[in-house]
Amino acid sequence: MKRFVLAALTTSLMAASAHADIQTIEDVLGRSVNVDVPAQRVVLGFYAEDYMAIGTEQAFDHVVGISRDTWEAWRPASWKLYTDYRPSLKQIPDVGEVESQTFSVEKIISLNPDVILLADWQYKGLGMDVDTLEEAGIPIVVVDYNAQTLERHLKSTQIIGALTDQEDRAQKISDEYEALVEHIHTTIENAQQPKPRTYIEFGNQGPSEYSFTYGKNMWGAMVTSAGGDNIAAPFVEWWGPMNPEQVLASDPEVIFITGTETGKQSNAMVMGQGIRREQAKERLEGFTKRPGWESLSAVENNRVYGIYQGASRTILDGSMLQFIAKSQYPKLFKELDPEQHYLDFYKRYLPVVPKGTFTVSLDK
Repeated sequence: MKRFVLAALTTSLMAASAHADIQTIEDVLGRSVNVDVPAQRVVLGFYAEDYMAIGTEQAFDHVVGISRDTWEAWRPASWKLYTDYRPSLKQIPDVGEVESQTFSVEKIISLNPDVILLADWQYKGLGMDVDTLEEAGIPIVVVDYNAQTLERHLKSTQIIGALTDQEDRAQKISDEYEALVEHIHTTIENAQQPKPRTYIEFGNQGPSEYSFTYGKNMWGAMVTSAGGDNIAAPFVEWWGPMNPEQVLASDPEVIFITGTETGKQSNAMVMGQGIRREQAKERLEGFTKRPGWESLSAVENNRVYGIYQGASRTILDGSMLQFIAKSQYPKLFKELDPEQHYLDFYKRYLPVVPKGTFTVSLDK
């Protein structure tokens, strides 16, 4: 089927390729990709909110396909916020989702895009489908906010700026993010304090079951970047559950439980849009009642925090890095107001501003 569609559409695809301004973009994998810029027909695999923040809302006038589940299914409250403001987002064709194996090469080819923007994990997950798309003459550019490294955050932001003809805006956002990270790193380095032992867990299963923690990437990388000693790092390479006995033996001094809006009907951790602070604190406190947790240093000293899962793997996560740093080193970062910083980013760079609870602690 793929070959049939490819043969049928390659001719029209080539005919439509009237190159106005071809630019060679080096993506986060070091691949050199020739793309017509600004891109007029874009398929987005992930990072839709980043694409809008960096490229402006007008960049979505040129989005012809989207992996809808990575927005609507994974962050439904965010999807509703944006579609209430801009209903036309619902009309953008869905190209499927890589992890659920519904990603449709045929659908993408039929949309005749100038470029496909994929996350690193999506590009690697597609396997031979990448060859089919490239044989169809469709450039693929790879970005990566999941790694949670400064280098890839900045590179990805500048790539989106180049694709949308918003290089100056991308540079401004990059500079702000870099300054934020460097302030945190420099302050911690100069203080020469012991690194706190830190544990972070996605609280989607509730207190009764240990869910994912993180090693090298996402929240794990952020804990390390903010000067913490991630207790999961020796046991979990990327993400996965940690043995409960090992958590107790490691005796974390700081604990973060992440949550989303989707746990409202269970006892899962809830954070995000439309979540009341009292509800988030109540759910967070439930995790401290786990067997053995009453003797953990973090629980004894009331250093247990909730954080919004949807604010990771994005250029907006600088605010969450601030929150982690402030929670791990409260005396060093008294001046920071991470949640306000998060909302201020929306006010500066996005057309909507969410309301809810995005960081929370038991002592407030």
